[in-house]
Amino acid sequence: MGILQGKNILVTGVLTEASIAFHVARLAQEQGANVVLSSFGRASRITERISARLPQLAPVVELDVTNDEDLAALADRVRAYVPTLDGVVHSIAFAPEAALGGNFLNTAWPDVATAIQISAFSLKSLTMAARPLFNGGASVVGLDFDATVAWPKYDWMGVAKAALESTTRYLARDLGPENVRVNLVSAGPLRTIAAKSIPGFEQFEALWNQRSALTWDFNDPVPTAQAVAVLLSDWMPKTTGEIIHVDGGVHAIGG
Repeated sequence: MGILQGKNILVTGVLTEASIAFHVARLAQEQGANVVLSSFGRASRITERISARLPQLAPVVELDVTNDEDLAALADRVRAYVPTLDGVVHSIAFAPEAALGGNFLNTAWPDVATAIQISAFSLKSLTMAARPLFNGGASVVGLDFDATVAWPKYDWMGVAKAALESTTRYLARDLGPENVRVNLVSAGPLRTIAAKSIPGFEQFEALWNQRSALTWDFNDPVPTAQAVAVLLSDWMPKTTGEIIHVDGGVHAIGG
């Protein structure tokens, strides 16, 4: 039996086989879970195609986390495939180009607001939309990038990640009485679609293995996905409001 045997898991953000979310979905299925994916708009077709590359075809439900109607409909859409949810994976982040790349001092509020709504507030939106499906408890796991320092070119996305980390703690506080755990996995830099949208991403690559305690592989999302799978399981039943770092140890090593 796998560590997620019989659990129902909703995974957001599956767009390519290189994504962390794809490998979370794959590992969840291999560990015995029933997986439902979410996507929206034209990206849904991409997610459906990628779903076919999982060990078992996973259904895809429509969800734009900035759309109140989609959020209100999420529970019913998921119930078409599974009656309840034991876990939710938040793999959602976006910042307009003007909010990245060294433009921090000049970014206008509408661009900042977009980055924060999609990358941080959406954790609350998604969790609350899924809440009616939680039956005596659940595990919500988000994907993070260390927000304790200022990174080159990361700018307002770094601020959004700091908001994501704080949102996690408040959700953990308020949903703990319902036996809902809320945690983050903070990954090192990986060559994903999201990374390609960050100007100067190569600076992370140059820096990372100079500082990491363990050799970091920029093409391997599996260690991060494995950490997410463990947090979704019953093996960490009293861990909440936590950030698990899967970054080769960079967060712990001084410059």
